[in-house]
Amino acid sequence: MADKFAVIGLGQFGFAVARQLAEKGAEVLAIDKDLERVEIVKDDVAYAVALDATDRKALLSQNVSDMDAVLVAIGENIEGLLLTVVLLLEMKVKRLIARAMSSQQRLILEKLGVQEILSPEDEVGYMVAEMLINPQVKSFMKLPDEYEIVEIKVPKRIAKKTVGEIELEENYDLQLIAIKRYYEEYIDGKQTMIQHLVKNFNEDTIIHSTDMLIILGLHSGIAKFTEINS
Repeated sequence: MADKFAVIGLGQFGFAVARQLAEKGAEVLAIDKDLERVEIVKDDVAYAVALDATDRKALLSQNVSDMDAVLVAIGENIEGLLLTVVLLLEMKVKRLIARAMSSQQRLILEKLGVQEILSPEDEVGYMVAEMLINPQVKSFMKLPDEYEIVEIKVPKRIAKKTVGEIELEENYDLQLIAIKRYYEEYIDGKQTMIQHLVKNFNEDTIIHSTDMLIILGLHSGIAKFTEINS
């Protein structure tokens, strides 16, 4: 049986989440009070309904309590966000996730008892700033205690060296998780470069200039590694 999710608020963020969930095989109920937004998403999800999520009866009519999780992605309307969250908490939905667009919204949601709060704008901003400062970083995930997982384009000075020779752990206190590498493959008779994940590497594995390194470590160690080897 497919997982069932409700997404309330179909702005750009909510729409993207609803569509991605549906593409992954989930049964998605998409809700927004704007009929035009509902019309846009209706062909991508199982159910799309135009209603005011601050209306308790309207929300109850959609059986949101039966959902495995409910995402509240209401944007600028702070009153609508908070009233919807309060109603869902009263309904005791199995799992409630709310989007906060500011530190004040996050604080209020925490005070209401919401356990899972998303701040995608802050996360994207942090990632973009990191990528601007260090162009070799192509993707980025911030973890607790100042740890990060980053995808780094191979710096010039380590290309053609082995994994053992770059001494990631000894010199930078970093851990190499995987290597993304391009391989030549034939698809429909045409030669194509396809990227695959190399997980079974060892100290003798040679690093190619076109590789991407997926690394875990402290921000300071990652910055040191890229600075020294660029």
